[in-house]
Amino acid sequence: MKGSSVKLSCRGVWKLFGPDPEVFLARHGHEPDNESIAEAGLIGAVCAANIEVREGEIFVIMGLSGSGKSTLVRCLSRLVDPTAGEVIFDGQDLLRASEAEMIEIRRHKMGMVFQHFALLPHLTVLGNVAFPLEVQGIARAAREARALEVIDLVGLKGRESYYPRELSGGQQQRVGIARSLAVEPQIWFLDEPFSALDPLIRREMQDEFMRLQNMLHKTIVFITHDFDEAIRLADRIAIMKDGWIIQIGTPENLVTAPATGYVAEFTKDVPRAKVLSAASVMEPAGGDYAGEVATGDKVADIAARVEAADRPYAVVDDSGEVVGRITRQAVIDVLVGRDSGNGVKP
Repeated sequence: MKGSSVKLSCRGVWKLFGPDPEVFLARHGHEPDNESIAEAGLIGAVCAANIEVREGEIFVIMGLSGSGKSTLVRCLSRLVDPTAGEVIFDGQDLLRASEAEMIEIRRHKMGMVFQHFALLPHLTVLGNVAFPLEVQGIARAAREARALEVIDLVGLKGRESYYPRELSGGQQQRVGIARSLAVEPQIWFLDEPFSALDPLIRREMQDEFMRLQNMLHKTIVFITHDFDEAIRLADRIAIMKDGWIIQIGTPENLVTAPATGYVAEFTKDVPRAKVLSAASVMEPAGGDYAGEVATGDKVADIAARVEAADRPYAVVDDSGEVVGRITRQAVIDVLVGRDSGNGVKP
C-alpha cells in the first residue's frame, strides 16, 4: 500500500477512565507516564495513540486481552469518545462532529463487524442484511436488491429466507459481514470477528475475508489477538500493550526487527517462513535461474519450488527486473530456523 493516501488517522488519542481525566491530562501536559496515571486512580485504556490507516490496506491492531485494542477501535469510530486527541477521517476531525453527523457517517461510510454476530433473530438473512438500508430510509425494492447482491458476494445465495437459528456459526458470521457491506462503507471495522468460531471454520472465514478484500479493496481496521491470523491478513500491524502502541510495521518488520523485548516475545513462535519474503533472504543476482519469484513472495509459498530446483530462482521486482536470487540453501535455513548469514535471524 506504499504511496496510498491516508484514509483514517489518530493523533495523540487518549482514553482514560476515572475521575476528571481531562483535568489530569492538562495538568501533565498530555504526556503522563504509567506511574502518574496509576497514582491518580485512573486506567489508561488508550495512551497517546498515533496511527495512520492507508486507503485500501488491512491494518491490524493486536495485543493480549486488556491491551486496549478494542477501545482504540471504538475511539476511531467514536462509539467511545476519547479523552483527548484527534481522529481524522477523510480530512474531518470526528471529535468535532456532532452526534447527528456521526450517526450519518456510521450509517453511510462505516461498516462494523464484531465478535458476536448480533443478528436479529426474527428477521431472515435477507431481512438482516437489508436492515441498515432500511434504517437509511431506502425503499424496499432497492434495499432488497442491494442485499441480494452482497448475500451472493459472501456465498449465501439460496439462503435468503433462512433465519439465523437455521445457519451454522460461519454462515451467521457471513450474514454479519454482508450486513456491514450492504451500506458500501468507505472504511470497515472488524473486532475479532472470527474468534468465536472453531478453527476449521475460522480458517475458512479468513480465506473468505481475503477473497472479498481482493475484490473490494476496502480500507480495513481489523482487531485480533492471534498473530497467525494477523500475518495471514495484515498489510501492517500495530501491537498494543497496556494501552500503548509498542510498534507498527509489516509482519516481516515485526518478526525481523522487533522494537522491544515484548514484541520479540510476542512474535518468537511465529514460523519465519510465513513472514519472511524472498527479498529478505535473497543474494546478489547472477548465474542461471530455474525460474522467477517476486520480491514479496513468502518463503513458505515458494519453498517447494526452490528446494526442488537444481539452480537458484531469480527474484524480480514489480517491474520484472531481476534484483537478486534465492537459493535452495537459503530456503532450507529459514525452514529449519538457522541464521542464513545475511542478517536475517531464524
